[in-house]
Amino acid sequence: MSREPASDTPMTALYETIAGDEDARVCSDIPEEACNAQPINFFVHLVSNTLSKVGDELASARLVLAWMLGALGAPAAFAGFLVPIRESGSLIPQLFVAAAIRRQPVRKWFWVLGSVGQGLAVALMAVVALTLEGAAAGWAILALLIVFALSRGVNSVASKDVLGKTIAKRRRGTVMGYAASAAGLATLGLGLYLTLANLEHAGVGLFAALLAAAAGVWWLSAAVFAGLHEHPGATEGGGNAVSEAIRSLGLLWRDRDFGHFVLTRALLMSTALALPFYVLLAEAATSGSFVTLGLLILATGLASAVSAPIWGRASDRSSRQVLIVSGLIAGLLGIVLATASWSGMAPALDGWVFAVFFFVLGVSHAGVRLGRKTYLVDMATQQTRAAFTAVSNTVIGVLLLVGGLFGLLAQLAGTEFAILLLALFSLAGAASAWRMREI
Repeated sequence: MSREPASDTPMTALYETIAGDEDARVCSDIPEEACNAQPINFFVHLVSNTLSKVGDELASARLVLAWMLGALGAPAAFAGFLVPIRESGSLIPQLFVAAAIRRQPVRKWFWVLGSVGQGLAVALMAVVALTLEGAAAGWAILALLIVFALSRGVNSVASKDVLGKTIAKRRRGTVMGYAASAAGLATLGLGLYLTLANLEHAGVGLFAALLAAAAGVWWLSAAVFAGLHEHPGATEGGGNAVSEAIRSLGLLWRDRDFGHFVLTRALLMSTALALPFYVLLAEAATSGSFVTLGLLILATGLASAVSAPIWGRASDRSSRQVLIVSGLIAGLLGIVLATASWSGMAPALDGWVFAVFFFVLGVSHAGVRLGRKTYLVDMATQQTRAAFTAVSNTVIGVLLLVGGLFGLLAQLAGTEFAILLLALFSLAGAASAWRMREI
């Protein structure tokens, strides 16, 4: 059914234009008071999520922090812990955080707290960049990254729960898609700067500036999200965190649809795990050209900016089909690249060709991210959404740690073999998504 907001405003008109169709104010699964506030909440989600994604890029563990540790003279072993801590540290604790969040009828403040925590962590990293060197700097960065990851975990659980309370179905994928696109444009600008600037001679002040900017962006994001119009919701399932966590794990086999979704997400995790191996192959083939690295960063930003709105709208129609298509793209791409490299073609490929491969993989990964987020939010109810999110993220967090074995595999059998195996996992993920129930 369609329920009209209390009054027509320029923001409402802009919202209807962005929503893109005549039933832009349809609210099928949120209360009437949330429906009335949906136009302003749409833009609060859009701006705050865009800012948080920009902060992610400015303080990227895969790029900025790794480069900074090298510039500070930290042992190389520290850089190897950055991505596992960044990803798993934000996912695994969520199962225990969800119960505490569930006990509160208004949950936006958890998102605000998480953003403030992330900003504080990277601000202190900037201080580390200016004051410490060597192993001391490495330990300090890893400790702060744990704080960052835990804060991000709080954000993740709260964001999906609040999104489900304040934005109706058929609008959630759209708002996430536009946010990812805007952040992708910002990444594009960062990649262009890194490509053109002479960073080989830049001091640690550059990294401190990037981290300080990231802190400011996260704090601004928190301030924007504080203005969200969220009405109190159900608080069932907010008991003891540990017992609730153990009980929630049973959802994997008690709810077959949810268990199937987690299996599909685990298989499609291969699109994220493949990214560094594409970089390794490009680095080896182009003799470590810094221009190639800049082109890969540009390709990442362009992939998100171009594909995210399309994936977002497609997810609102069928997030299951988005997962199928994006898994197929990643699988076929990996097979092509591995085969080309084994045939001796890789050394003949320049940075631009690798950037095209990286762009297509980035498009696929964006589809997986938006498709699985939209599917989870739409599949769950207000009573189960936080638990579904926490269980899913915890399982994936554990598997990400195991995913580090692909690095050993690449060292023993070659980068191409790791890419090929991950491509097969992507195809398996597409097949699993094909068998999921349409939401």
